[in-house]
Amino acid sequence: MSLGTQGAIPEGAQDNNPDVEAQWAVQAGKHMETYWNILEKVKGSSLRLTKFDDDIYAHFKKDFPEIDVGSKLDQDALKSMEGKERWRTFMEEYKNTVDDYNFGTMLRDSPKVEYGPDTTMMSVRMQFYAIEIARNREGHNDWIYDKAHGN
Repeated sequence: MSLGTQGAIPEGAQDNNPDVEAQWAVQAGKHMETYWNILEKVKGSSLRLTKFDDDIYAHFKKDFPEIDVGSKLDQDALKSMEGKERWRTFMEEYKNTVDDYNFGTMLRDSPKVEYGPDTTMMSVRMQFYAIEIARNREGHNDWIYDKAHGN
């Protein structure tokens, strides 16, 4: 089983294959580091992650009004059977428009903290986009830029 050239987690990879997990971790780590570096250089509130940010934000707010992106995420709710199904339905709408929509990545559980072992969870790229676009739009990530620039 291979992660593929783009880093997508293939269906059926739930068997915890060590090679797949290692390849996924490398890709997710690169994505995490790149995103943090961007947030240090550009205020999140002026950042666009995709050319579909407006649509993703509106769709996310409509389908997940209970998620407060300014607070710590409820991982149990996100990963419950109902939560997974809701996210799967949400993601499928971007299958043909957002590249790498189902790739594995890392997501901070709170916009108030840096990435770390106790503050980071696994997610798929579309979930990352939805939550981080909302955090950026609402100004929750601007502190990262401010801290990097001594403000």
